[in-house]
Amino acid sequence: MIRQYELVERVKSYDPNADEDLLNRAYVFSMKAHGSQARASGDPYFSHPLQVAEILTRMKLDGASIATALLHDTVEDTDTTLEQIEKLFGKEIARLVDGVTKLSRLELQSDQTKHAENFRKLVLAMSADIRVLLVKLADRLHNMQTLHHIEDPEKRRRVALETLEIYAPLAERMGIHHLKDDLENLAFVEIYPDADASITKRLTFLRETGGGVVGRVIDELKKVLLDAGIEASVSGREKSPYSMWRKMQRKNIAFEQLSDIMAFRIVVPDIGACYQALGVLHSKYSMVPGRFKDYISTPKPNNYRSLHTGIIGPERQRIEAQIRTPEMHDVAEYGVAAHWQYKQGSSGMALEGRQYRWLRELLDILDHAAGPEEFLEHTKLEMFQDQVFCFTPKGELVALPRGATPVDFAYNVHTQVGNRCVGAKINGRLMPLRTQLANGDQVEIVTSKTQTPSPTWERFVVTGKARACIRRFIRTQQHEQYAELGRSILHKAFRQAGYDYTDKAIAGVLKKLKAAEVEDIHAAVGEGMLTGHEVVAAVYPAIRAPGRSPKVVSLEGRRLRAKKERGLAVPITGLIPGMAVHFAGCCHPLPGERIVGIVSTGKGVTIHTIDCETLDSFSDQPERWLDVSWSIDDDQNYVGRLHVVIANEPGSLGSLSTVIGRSEGNISNLKITNRSVDFFDILIDVQVKDVRHLTNIIAALRATPVINSVERQRG
Repeated sequence: MIRQYELVERVKSYDPNADEDLLNRAYVFSMKAHGSQARASGDPYFSHPLQVAEILTRMKLDGASIATALLHDTVEDTDTTLEQIEKLFGKEIARLVDGVTKLSRLELQSDQTKHAENFRKLVLAMSADIRVLLVKLADRLHNMQTLHHIEDPEKRRRVALETLEIYAPLAERMGIHHLKDDLENLAFVEIYPDADASITKRLTFLRETGGGVVGRVIDELKKVLLDAGIEASVSGREKSPYSMWRKMQRKNIAFEQLSDIMAFRIVVPDIGACYQALGVLHSKYSMVPGRFKDYISTPKPNNYRSLHTGIIGPERQRIEAQIRTPEMHDVAEYGVAAHWQYKQGSSGMALEGRQYRWLRELLDILDHAAGPEEFLEHTKLEMFQDQVFCFTPKGELVALPRGATPVDFAYNVHTQVGNRCVGAKINGRLMPLRTQLANGDQVEIVTSKTQTPSPTWERFVVTGKARACIRRFIRTQQHEQYAELGRSILHKAFRQAGYDYTDKAIAGVLKKLKAAEVEDIHAAVGEGMLTGHEVVAAVYPAIRAPGRSPKVVSLEGRRLRAKKERGLAVPITGLIPGMAVHFAGCCHPLPGERIVGIVSTGKGVTIHTIDCETLDSFSDQPERWLDVSWSIDDDQNYVGRLHVVIANEPGSLGSLSTVIGRSEGNISNLKITNRSVDFFDILIDVQVKDVRHLTNIIAALRATPVINSVERQRG
């Protein structure tokens, strides 16, 4: 263990103004508080906070962070209270210790919900003061270093998996690459021990057979640069086993096909020398195509800057060279810890600049996500994917995950821009919203005040923020439509029971029905989770629940009787697909046809034609029937399904599509169900305005010579 005076001297070596008395008091207090407590390894428990503090000194963190590391487990694992910490060490230390303590308590939960909730709280704590996260990352690193002392293999795996999925990516986004590598490799050993052993064995073999090849490559690179007048510091770094394994998995290649097992870092005095050194290397050695990346002109979101290039270097070795300045090298190694600054008069770390934008984006997702599991899903999307860099029309840089679309771009700019997005111009050309963006694309979003998010967007967006915003809008719209439908159902149910419906009556049974608001009851009825009769019975308990009526009223009778009751027709046009009201796939109802609604649990209302055979199965459930009518919208399209038998000859399919197109129909789906030498049987979904429009198309098709027969498809 590092001694007390050694810890203080280490902090003073990089921060001469550090509060020596604070560090000494924190050291002594923590040692006494933990007393005779021991860890799973048998070591004194105090060795853990001391090791965490030592890890933070390597990142050259301030005295408050070091003191927090020493004290971070006292409130959780000893009799010490937060009030004592505040009284002895001040509000700043108490606030930091409290943040780390809360995260530690959340880690005790192991099921998926708590696991996601843990991460949610982690981000919240991190946003208040980023030093809480730095202490937590150091805490997790030491716990991973001693993980093998835990006897329960399931617990070891759970901790390792959490490290790999949550803490290592966060360390990467913070720019602390050495910490990320350590966390990944320690987790890799636990989760994939065979893969780790195999890669480590191969690396050992390469070191032994390669002899001093790394040293010779370094010497030659130094000489080549010095001959060009560039003084440079050159060092070689072996890539971590986990990063190699991940690359082998991602690219589906063997170990022997890895081209950048060794990365050589070339540190030069300034940015100009970076590009000069790049030119020297490319003129001396052959460049590997597709391996050049310029992170100086376009830094990563965590502010990482460097030039990367692959070359066939000294001794015909295929190597990766990373060219950077000393300042860039510090940021690459220690990330945010390399340039932490404090706002004047504030104890919180300044969350300013591009490297912190990702943190604010996580908080945006937190605002829109429905629950902790959804939040974890979205944030994993944010952290694990490679970046593409695009530009706004004004030239501002926008970093997005690879595979992002204009919709992702729009939500990245602003939530309202995403919600009102109707189109996008990519490099001046109007393109589909599902187009995947490429590096260097200039994107202009076209918006409309009347536009709302489409549920279909969720199929192709990749950013967590976009998906969360779309889902939130759908949930809101769905709830509103269920509530409107439920109110209509309740009016009908109360009238049938001989009572007048009032919101006051519903409010009186909220507790009985386990609901918070009257609108929640409306939505539950509209969704089919409650029936109208159940709500009536809750309000008027004396009413006997209706039994199955032996007499089934005819469908036409239902429609005529319901039509006499005012206010019962439910508008069904202009709805978002998949919401409270949708059309049955068995009969494909169209405007102009008589229709009926069936309440289905969890689906709201399904619209059928009045003669649909499926309705027979609901004949003994009158409480599920609703009278509905069309509210015609000239701009709305509906699907009619046709069964066509067409001659198997050249041009016949072209004739079919031409006839439908001239009749102002649009083929949305086509499936060949049977083939023979002479004829094909085809199912066609045609977008039409109403039943008359479909009838006209059928007539036109029947008059076409190559078409043998056309019928409307049922079932």
